[in-house]
Amino acid sequence: MKEKVRQLWEQCFHDSPAFTDLYFRMRYSNEANIAIQSGESVIAALQMLPYPMTFCGKTIKTSYISGACTHPDFRGKGVMRELLAESFGRMYTQGVLLSTLIPAESGLFDYYTCSGYAPVFNLQTNLFTKDTDFVPTPDCQISITENFTPQLYTCFEQKMLRRPCCIQHTAEDFKVILADLRLSGGHIYLLHSMRQYDATAMAFVYPDGQGGLQIGELLSDSEEGTHLLLQHICQMNGQTCLRLLCPVSEKEKEEKLGMARIIDVHAVLQLFATAHPNVEWNLTITDEQLDINNGYYYLNNGHCMKSAKRLSGSHLSLTISELTTKILAPQHPYMSLMLNE
Repeated sequence: MKEKVRQLWEQCFHDSPAFTDLYFRMRYSNEANIAIQSGESVIAALQMLPYPMTFCGKTIKTSYISGACTHPDFRGKGVMRELLAESFGRMYTQGVLLSTLIPAESGLFDYYTCSGYAPVFNLQTNLFTKDTDFVPTPDCQISITENFTPQLYTCFEQKMLRRPCCIQHTAEDFKVILADLRLSGGHIYLLHSMRQYDATAMAFVYPDGQGGLQIGELLSDSEEGTHLLLQHICQMNGQTCLRLLCPVSEKEKEEKLGMARIIDVHAVLQLFATAHPNVEWNLTITDEQLDINNGYYYLNNGHCMKSAKRLSGSHLSLTISELTTKILAPQHPYMSLMLNE
């Protein structure tokens, strides 16, 4: 199956052979793959990649849709929507609460909305400019790496877990991130304080293809550490400015990045109700792909009850996409360092 999926991938995507090799060596597995065949050929495929996510004070299971592709001869026939619906059923039985994805192009946001996804993951791009009078301070040092160590992963994980609604990365996924970083000619820059053993700031730095540098992720214990690390990166690479991809802090700078879809409505609403005990909602939920989610939900005093019959009182009717937006958008969820395939 793996070779057949790879053949379809190479026909649908225009990735470099080196990236394709990396993906099918380190990321792909037949267990994560789901496909539709016509005769001996795979005509549509996708991979369901597991990622933990911080949500409402807990860590939940999510499934990232990667490599979703359909053979050109079978497009426009509903094949991918059928495949997505099948994947949702599998996710539900595996205890996955959310599915996520990053559309390969802007025109696909509307397409995935039809399968229940909502565009809730956003980012903003900031430009950092080096101080002309910057002088390195003697009480800190910079190290550069692109190789995995347990200590490096622990430092990364601890900083990522501070984000309250964010896709997280396991140690195995971190190894894939580092392999992609090396493939792209990038490095991790670490700021160490002489008073503290662990790195106080870390940046994933990639060439931008135009002679400049882009920061794909920046994690720091303080604004001072952030500023100091970026100053050093500029100086060490002869740059006057850096392009940073960041969580949204200014609405006008917001850019759409990824989408999410609730897979288990009752489980998600129970977590939400526990975290927001003052919320009182009567909801009617419609899910065209997962019938088990259809029904009436009542949130009150930190609990969520599901009923097959409508109880008295007014109800807010929502599709699964609308519910995903209602629950997630106010929490400003974030994802980073995905392979975006």
